[in-house]
Amino acid sequence: MAPRPIDILLVEDDELDVMNVERAVQGAEDVHSLVVASDGGHALELLRSGQVPLDRLLIVADLRMPRMSGLELLTTLRTDPRLCTIPVVMLTTSADDADRDQAFRLGASGYFVKPGAITLFREMIAALRHYWTLSELATNHA
Repeated sequence: MAPRPIDILLVEDDELDVMNVERAVQGAEDVHSLVVASDGGHALELLRSGQVPLDRLLIVADLRMPRMSGLELLTTLRTDPRLCTIPVVMLTTSADDADRDQAFRLGASGYFVKPGAITLFREMIAALRHYWTLSELATNHA
C-alpha cells in the first residue's frame, strides 16, 4: 500500500508566514493540499461546512490571531466530537514556555517556533504521513 499524502489546514493571519509554509510544502509528496484560514473562526467554518476533508488532516495554527487565537481554536476543537481527534500543531513566534505548556495542556500535538522550524515541520509531516499509513495497514489486516 503506497502512503497517501495528507491535507493541511493552515490557520495563519500573516501573509509572509503563509508564503513560507506554502514554499515548505510545495512539491512535497507528503502533502495533498494546503488550505489557508485567516483565523480560528475561519478554520472552524471550513471544518464544519465540509470544505476541508477531515480524513488525514493536520491543522497547523498560529498562536496569536485576531477574532479567534490558535489556543481558542484548539480548545474548541477538543470539545467537538467530530473534530476532537484531528492533530493540531502550533507554529508560532512565541518561544515562551508558558505558551508551549498551555498548548500541550489543551491537546496540541506539536509546537514549533518560527521561522527556524520549517525543516522540522517538514519532517513532522513526513512522520505523520508514515504513521497514518502504518495505522491503515494494521486496520486493513486486522
